[in-house]
Amino acid sequence: MEILTAGIAFLERSSRRRSAREEMKRVLEPAATWAIAELERRRREVVLTHVRGRLLDIGCGENRLVRQYGNGIGVDVVDWGNVDVVVKDSARLPFPSSSFDTISFVACLNHIPSRERTLQEARRVLKDDGQLLVTMIPPLVSAVWHRVVRPWDHDQSHREHQDGEVWGFTARGIADLLRKSGFAIASRKRFIFGLNNLYLARKSSGSEACGPE
Repeated sequence: MEILTAGIAFLERSSRRRSAREEMKRVLEPAATWAIAELERRRREVVLTHVRGRLLDIGCGENRLVRQYGNGIGVDVVDWGNVDVVVKDSARLPFPSSSFDTISFVACLNHIPSRERTLQEARRVLKDDGQLLVTMIPPLVSAVWHRVVRPWDHDQSHREHQDGEVWGFTARGIADLLRKSGFAIASRKRFIFGLNNLYLARKSSGSEACGPE
């Protein structure tokens, strides 16, 4: 009898905790939804100030950047509903060489397991005088942010974390990754209280493109 009573009490406490969590989720939902939307809006705003010519947005998600800009193509490995071209492998793009003036990776490069090959493919389809735009947050900031917004984050609920994905990149990590892939950073702009970064890179020469042996 005592065991049964203890079991019932445990279930009641668990139910109350679940109810409290659900209520907290409901109360915080407007603020969390606003924060996610505002972050995405601010990223697009910062990126759009640097886009020129024909744009290719890799890892485009719902393709809002291209739609807002008006001249380009959004590609992704997941069909979010508004993707222009869904590909099986972002390291194998169905475009001729030197097709785009600007290529962007907005908050997605850390989610691409084959990121170095994808960057090399981006280099192929980028014009010689073109530019690469990458937004990225540091690993600690990324891990905390994703943990906090997980209950309301469409990306995290739509798909599982894949092998090879990482929690963001440091500035040194981005610089090394781009260098190995044939790019050189031309400028870095911090935004959103200095926690986020926009890197503008261009094709480097053959000697500069070689990574460490």
